[in-house]
Amino acid sequence: MGITAFYFCLPEPLFKSPVSSILLSKEGKLLGAHISKDGQWRFPPLQQIPDKFKTSLVAFEDKRFYKHFGVDPLAIARALNLNLKAGRIVSGGSTISMQVIRLASQNPERSLTEKAIEAFRALRLETRYSKDQIMNYYASHAPFGGNVVGLEAASWRYFGRNPQQLSWAESAMLAVLPNSPALIHPGRKRDTLKAKRDRLLLKLFQQEKLSKLDYQLAIAEPLPEKPNLLPRMAPHLLDTLIAKAKANSTENQKRFNTTIDFVLQSQVNQIAKHYGQLNALKDIHNLAIVVIDNDSFEVKAYVGNAPPLKEKTEHGQAIDLIQRPRSTGSTLKPFLFASMIEQGELLPEMLVADAPIRYTGYRPKNFDRKYRGAVRAKQALASSLNIPAVNMLSYHGVERFLATLKNMGMSTLHRRSREYGLPLILGGAEGTLWDLTGMYANLANRAQQGLDSDHDSDAQQGQMLKPIILQEQKAQTSKQNQLSPASAWMTLQALLEVGRPGSEAYWKRFNSTHKIAWKTGTSFGHRDAWALGTTPKYTVGVWVGNAAGEGRQGMTGVKVAAPILFDVFNRLSLDSKWFRKPIEQMKLVSICKDDGFLANQNCEAKDYYIPASSHFDRVSPNHQRIHLDKLTQLRVHSGCESVAAMEHKDWFVLPPDEAYYYQQFHANYKVMPEWREDCQKVETVASKDSPISLIYPRRNTQIYIPKELTGEKGKTVFQAIHGNPEAQLFWHLNDDFLGTTQTYHEQAIWLAAGKHRLTLVDEKGNRVEQSFQVLSQ
Repeated sequence: MGITAFYFCLPEPLFKSPVSSILLSKEGKLLGAHISKDGQWRFPPLQQIPDKFKTSLVAFEDKRFYKHFGVDPLAIARALNLNLKAGRIVSGGSTISMQVIRLASQNPERSLTEKAIEAFRALRLETRYSKDQIMNYYASHAPFGGNVVGLEAASWRYFGRNPQQLSWAESAMLAVLPNSPALIHPGRKRDTLKAKRDRLLLKLFQQEKLSKLDYQLAIAEPLPEKPNLLPRMAPHLLDTLIAKAKANSTENQKRFNTTIDFVLQSQVNQIAKHYGQLNALKDIHNLAIVVIDNDSFEVKAYVGNAPPLKEKTEHGQAIDLIQRPRSTGSTLKPFLFASMIEQGELLPEMLVADAPIRYTGYRPKNFDRKYRGAVRAKQALASSLNIPAVNMLSYHGVERFLATLKNMGMSTLHRRSREYGLPLILGGAEGTLWDLTGMYANLANRAQQGLDSDHDSDAQQGQMLKPIILQEQKAQTSKQNQLSPASAWMTLQALLEVGRPGSEAYWKRFNSTHKIAWKTGTSFGHRDAWALGTTPKYTVGVWVGNAAGEGRQGMTGVKVAAPILFDVFNRLSLDSKWFRKPIEQMKLVSICKDDGFLANQNCEAKDYYIPASSHFDRVSPNHQRIHLDKLTQLRVHSGCESVAAMEHKDWFVLPPDEAYYYQQFHANYKVMPEWREDCQKVETVASKDSPISLIYPRRNTQIYIPKELTGEKGKTVFQAIHGNPEAQLFWHLNDDFLGTTQTYHEQAIWLAAGKHRLTLVDEKGNRVEQSFQVLSQ
């Protein structure tokens, strides 16, 4: 029975007290903490107790700690002698092991019986745990004044540093404090505390544990003033990690060793505070910032929200907006651009249409409400033009684009492709700043893969990487990256040309400035403002808005998010290195200078590098060989003129709707000559040569006619463009004349259900026809 009682005399676990959740930087500095459930600052046990504290504690509390088996008979005899002489209890004779038992029993009343129980359990403690484990139990659960429990909490509260960085004086003070924890409070016999500390330092000097100089410096150190407030440098990150630990059934994890860079986090916090105050004047109350190291994929700064202007949060500042899904605005455009290059559907130099267009139930517009007719794809991306992006997505396909986004790391796409539709590219989906910043980092990472020997094996193998926030995490891979380094590089080159805000607009004029590939985004209703940028070393993501979703006039990515982005980049250690062109993974093709398509025999060509894997095969549709009357320079054909009397020219010609707007931005664009009057025949002028272009309806359009608020049937508005602004158009529906238009070619028409044919003719007989169907009234 005695052996059994001895074996089972210790509680399991030894300590049941709740502990605080703490957040540490990569350097081991405290970023924040949550107080434990019982209101104590009790940090999780340390892995290793500092030598200075161990030496100080043993010298003060239990000089034969490493020699006895839990009970020190000599110390007990000495205590009895002192107590008898004093006529009262002045010494308990307890060892560190016995004090651990007492702490585990929550400090029961002192009595001889309790003392005997402590001794009995201390012997069992010594047989079960090593001396270092026992020391750790003591250091983790000893009282250090007020609601401060344990060495690590005391170290941060009183000295603002890691226990491993404590001086001899600080270690000695903490070694004597649990003996009389009330002495730490200002005005409560602090001279007594200093005297106890100094006596211990003298003993350590006499034991040759520290030199004479160290001793003199130590006793000269003052005691700390009132306890420090614990830092709140990344409160949203701590909340998120605690929530994830609970969701993953690892709620016992209380120590979060992060990848955060302490100095950078401090700087980014200051930036967030500054812009938070500025934005609050505009009724914009929230922001979030993430910084990722592209080499390691470690998160180096994490600001989940703007700090509140008052102690009480009034505008959702407690929400971690890095993890909150928000409308993506235009931030997904680079991934469509890259995917189309990879799939052989696009070249950056290629012209894409930027003219009025209407899809079923959807009519996209550019942010500036202008039309450029046609723009190079790289310019459309750099200028964030909406109409070219929608046209590109229509060509590429929503289903394929969704697959690309998911592959790149976007985790918030849970609907079917038809539910997103073409608005997906303009903010029709929600994404988190966490995902988007990781996606841009993957784009940068992919541009370097296979070219930089410093990149890790996962990157070399083309794996998608997930951002790392905890040190124990490894570079998490998801799916195989579908982009080639060449496609990623070409996309980043386009993003390099995005216009910067404010004084950053002139960055190219200064050698000291750094190249940054970046993109902004603004959601519908000005509810979300984004800015994401990347260099070979870092990726930065910024979101600005209101947590509750209220929009604000003028709240755009360029105006409110971009300045934050560049302020953060200015705090980073950047070099002049840029992504190297992956020439060994590219091939040379010949493209037309004017439109960027593969060259035909009718255009001036230039050499151009594209991804080696690309199967791009779109030959220029905009360069034609035309035949002119040598005298009049009007167009002719073999049916009205002899070949000998013709002059042959190569001509760059865009479709009428594109040409109409293109020539407004390109004064050197030459409109194709008119047909000579005797050569103008309907049967000889192909429809593709017609100067008339229908914007709506398009081929095989299906129209649903809604009812007005009055309940009456609504009208359908048809639109067209003529290459000659002065031309008249004659409108016919099912051979019935509707009317004439000039300059602005629109007709509002009441339509019956069924199939219809719309015909437009100009004064010279040019015509276009389009069939469409009305589904319902």
